[in-house]
Amino acid sequence: MEYRRLGKSGLQVSALSLGSWLTFGQQISDKTADELMGIAYDAGVNFFDNAEGYAEGKSEEVMGKILKSRKWERESFVVSSKVFFGTENKGPNRVGLSRKHVIEACNAALKRLQVDYLDLYFCHRPDKNTPIEETVWAMNTLLQQGKILYWGTSEWSASEIMEAIGVAKQYNLIGPTMEQPQYNLLERNKMENEYLLLFKEYGLGTTIWSPLASGLLSGKYTSGITKDTRLELKGMEWLKDAVLNEEKLKKAEKLQGLADELNIPLAKLSLAWCLKNPNVSTVILGASKTAQLKENLTTLEVFPLLTEEVLTSIEEIMQTKPHLPHF
Repeated sequence: MEYRRLGKSGLQVSALSLGSWLTFGQQISDKTADELMGIAYDAGVNFFDNAEGYAEGKSEEVMGKILKSRKWERESFVVSSKVFFGTENKGPNRVGLSRKHVIEACNAALKRLQVDYLDLYFCHRPDKNTPIEETVWAMNTLLQQGKILYWGTSEWSASEIMEAIGVAKQYNLIGPTMEQPQYNLLERNKMENEYLLLFKEYGLGTTIWSPLASGLLSGKYTSGITKDTRLELKGMEWLKDAVLNEEKLKKAEKLQGLADELNIPLAKLSLAWCLKNPNVSTVILGASKTAQLKENLTTLEVFPLLTEEVLTSIEEIMQTKPHLPHF
């Protein structure tokens, strides 16, 4: 396993990490979740990603039980939670990024995950109803209390992250260390355009999600069959419509042809491409089957195959590279 610094911080995270969105406490059994975490940890994965909103809190409960039963040394892994969407019981102060919810959600996540502190704590979305100043202060309070070690954002705009950094500087607080954006061969603008100044000037780290575009870039949907996949989960109709887009499917089919020429699975080609970006600190893998995870954890082995020629071929197929302004 390769380890990368989380942006300019001193924290090192495995280049490949394991996430629990849509799987833990929902799509897979607790036994499978336990097996997946064991496989990942044994392969050198040290970062496990979670959130209060995943399976309405159940995902964290499942992960917490596994962490407790496995008895791994606390220093050997990094665990995250995210605050915004709340858990099962919604209410006026049970969602969002108010000081009240940020602090209460952190305490609740610690209980569910059965840990004394969170390594990473993310603001899962921007909250238009709460001043960013209030959220930055709340995060700083949790840092001072030792309940979290680093805080960051997920799916915030560059200007919102800049505002948070500005607030932190103004009051001598600790600003955001990392962002968790979606990044894959179909979704590139934030990582390759909008955040460039944040990477250059502030050393923002990234823990990217959906590197396979919800499975589209794994090749499993090019036949149009979605049986027994996350696209058939209740409430995931929006995801199904986004993934099974005719133009995207055609690109995935062409990319599959290139992967076949290289004699590697499409999933590994897509994951390795994400890791090629020096601003990616870690790629979060989702998995519902042990064989699938074992396969994807060997992605670093195909790195040498991504030559300039292959990368050019990928660009010609995808046509998704953001156009940057020329000065």
